[in-house]
Amino acid sequence: MSIKVLVVDDSSFFRRRVSEIINQDPMLEVIDTAKNGREAVEMTQRLKPDVITMDIEMPVLDGISAVREIMASTPTPILMFSSLTHQGATATLEALEAGALDFLPKKFEDIARDKEEAIHTLQQRVKAIARRRVFSPRATTNLRSSASASSAAASEALRKPELNTRTVSPSVRTTATNEVRSAPVKFKRTGKSYDILTIGTSTGGPVALQTVLTALPANFPLPILLIQHMPATFTAAFAARLNSLCKIKVKEAQDGDPIVKGQAYLAPGGKQMLVEGRGASARIRIIDGNDKVNYKPCVDITFASLAKLYQSKVLAVVLTGMGADGRDGGRMLKNMGATIWAQDEKTCVVYGMPQAVTKEGISSESLPLDKVAQRIMTEFS
Repeated sequence: MSIKVLVVDDSSFFRRRVSEIINQDPMLEVIDTAKNGREAVEMTQRLKPDVITMDIEMPVLDGISAVREIMASTPTPILMFSSLTHQGATATLEALEAGALDFLPKKFEDIARDKEEAIHTLQQRVKAIARRRVFSPRATTNLRSSASASSAAASEALRKPELNTRTVSPSVRTTATNEVRSAPVKFKRTGKSYDILTIGTSTGGPVALQTVLTALPANFPLPILLIQHMPATFTAAFAARLNSLCKIKVKEAQDGDPIVKGQAYLAPGGKQMLVEGRGASARIRIIDGNDKVNYKPCVDITFASLAKLYQSKVLAVVLTGMGADGRDGGRMLKNMGATIWAQDEKTCVVYGMPQAVTKEGISSESLPLDKVAQRIMTEFS
């Protein structure tokens, strides 16, 4: 059975072009098109598509508002098309927070190096998110409330070093209420010590990172390196957004930044993030990198750099994302005695990157997204 797609855009040319690309894949079928957000909401309720591709700027009802209405009434996987501008980045991040699962540049030449690769990328993204069950944003609200409580508990744990266990519970969403329900699970400290935390992610990463980072306390004891597959024009806006929401400080990494505790550094899009030095002399290096590398930034490259300098003192977490970025770098970390955890399949938008490190035997734990921060903080309780 083919994946049914609804294409939404106010440009007739773009609707036609996207429809042609999607219909080239025998597993995909465009069942209809809509020229504004209001039509998209109505058609979604009537046609029940498996996936929606959505423009942001449209008449009658814009894409962000349409996402909110669709997720409230008929939750459906949504792929946003965005302009690669600061304004476009901000709007896209709002759409992802509203419930959209992924995004692509609206100009196909910005998607990939050649036409065929761009076509393949669009088709693969549609198929990837079609497999994902989605829920009302009310679940996200519950996660935020849980994150606030987790952060308070984590701060208290840092003041009570005698505690070495924490009772937490994985998230379970019910399709009837879209609420988070907990079942008790006890995490135990590994007894290891760490000098740095790093998190790598791709598809679904913006919301995943927000979920994890907003649950960390202001007195978090490690520096954090973040690698999110994202265009160059998006990372500054994303870092600023995280900084406004988190208790820790978040910034887009710059070449020469000192690596300090309680600060998160987001790898800039289009570049590679490395580290050099140790302790007080540790610095971030931002380089152009090899054009043959598929991802800029690349999780493998940052992980490999950390393996060389921090060795066993690294705590690495691989979150939702397509592909296997993080597997090779994770293997290098593992060989040096570092600790790697992965997000579990149930809570991933795309179980690609976490699956790669899990199947390889690199990851020692598989965690639900809303418990990742609590599991991290258990190591310091």
